[in-house]
Amino acid sequence: MAQDELFPIIDEDGNVIGKATRRECHSGSMLLHPVVHLHVFNSKGELYLQKRSLSKDIQPGKWDTAVGGHVDYGEEIETALRREAREELGITEYTPVFFLRYTYQSTREREVVNDYYCIYDGEFNVDPVEIDEGRFWTREEIESQINTGIFTPQFSGELEKISALWDEILKNK
Repeated sequence: MAQDELFPIIDEDGNVIGKATRRECHSGSMLLHPVVHLHVFNSKGELYLQKRSLSKDIQPGKWDTAVGGHVDYGEEIETALRREAREELGITEYTPVFFLRYTYQSTREREVVNDYYCIYDGEFNVDPVEIDEGRFWTREEIESQINTGIFTPQFSGELEKISALWDEILKNK
């Protein structure tokens, strides 16, 4: 993960207005940049989570969204989503469905999250550099652990946002 990789800097409407390095974006500058998330559900209605590698610069060792990554400068959102899913989980045969866009801010960064989900029952080929482990969780398992500190703050906040989506997926299984 090169600290000099370039990310697009965007305005509140999502228009690219510049570019900055990963280091600059994660330095507390609050430069607004786009990211992608893919929530991977299986046909039983369980949600796949990844445990972030201890080498990550943000939230190492915490459980997080199945796929999450930055959009590279000059890259389209869905291209970034497919690249990240391939790099992190080794999945390519899935149908992403867009469902949410929101702004997330921590003490180190500010990003526009483009949230997608899919139903996937295939194999994973997890990148050991990015992810220490991954598995499917039931909703009850996640809810019982939500205030224990094992999840990233962003995933904990996002769980509330995906609640209605999860209800719909469970209803249709």
